Amino acid sequence: MMSRKYNVVVTRQLPEAGQILLQDASDIEFVQWTEDRPCDRDWLLQHAKGASGILLMLTEKVNEELINAAGPQLKVIASFSVGTDHVDRSILKSHNIRLGYTPTALTDACADLAVMLTLMSQRRGGESLRKVLDGQWPQMPWSPLLLAGPPIRGATVGFLGFGRIAQATLKRLLPFGIARALYLTSRPRERAREHYIGLLDGSGIPVEPAQDWREVARESDVVIVGCALTPQTKHLVGPEFLATMKKRAVLVNIARGPIVDTDALVKALEEEQIFGAGLDVVENEPNIPADHALLKQERCILVPHIGSANTETREQMATESVRNLLAGLRGENMVNEVVL
Repeated sequence: MMSRKYNVVVTRQLPEAGQILLQDASDIEFVQWTEDRPCDRDWLLQHAKGASGILLMLTEKVNEELINAAGPQLKVIASFSVGTDHVDRSILKSHNIRLGYTPTALTDACADLAVMLTLMSQRRGGESLRKVLDGQWPQMPWSPLLLAGPPIRGATVGFLGFGRIAQATLKRLLPFGIARALYLTSRPRERAREHYIGLLDGSGIPVEPAQDWREVARESDVVIVGCALTPQTKHLVGPEFLATMKKRAVLVNIARGPIVDTDALVKALEEEQIFGAGLDVVENEPNIPADHALLKQERCILVPHIGSANTETREQMATESVRNLLAGLRGENMVNEVVL
């Protein structure tokens, strides 16, 4: 007697290791979007009908429309992402549908990028590169402060959010000689330590909880945004926050675009309220035209949401997504599951 196979929808082609794991699962039958672009919504709604599991990307909204299209047999959503703001968690909870995600896979890659954006913002990397590409170097006579910026050595680094990625970023910044770290988190210190890497006791610098966002903004030479996007954190970095920052401070966002008020950031850069910004994410991405106001700011570095973009990380995200999917179908423990 043949055992039952679960119907599964996969919204993108996966890196090789994840694709092999998917193909080797004998208890599923899957349909997969094959084009190298986000899947059409109509395609997803059509193929979700009767599915027990869906493996999808940040580009796919998980809402009541999708859940109703799938039907009552849907057991699991596996998201190829660390963030879940594209998912309506309340809908999943009400339908008893499990949600898997991949937060641990991209810790190192995102921390590397946070350091890169910090250094590029302080050392005016984007501005310098633009001058070379525009052929302006021959017209730039050397001067003592040509393209000079603030140093990382001796800096106070403030973190909005202090989970795995923020802590891994701090670990990388220690050898640069930073003087102090502040963090603001929704988690109590004891909970934050569950991901900790021994920094509080062995870093050689003060690593201290901030009283509120004002302390982070006021005291920090570098502010690194790494918190989750929630109704409470949307536009947390807005006009008041930016006005409180030091004029020689830089802002780095590796979390979610809407945590930073884009209009307020543009104004702060234009009026030199802060020194610079390094962004992996931005409001309304990827719809950022060439004449976007941020791109006109010489001291703003903007890269296209590449935090997890190294091959090893993407392979790990793929395999973890498939394992989460299969575990949800089989009633087993996921690699990483969102508590709904």
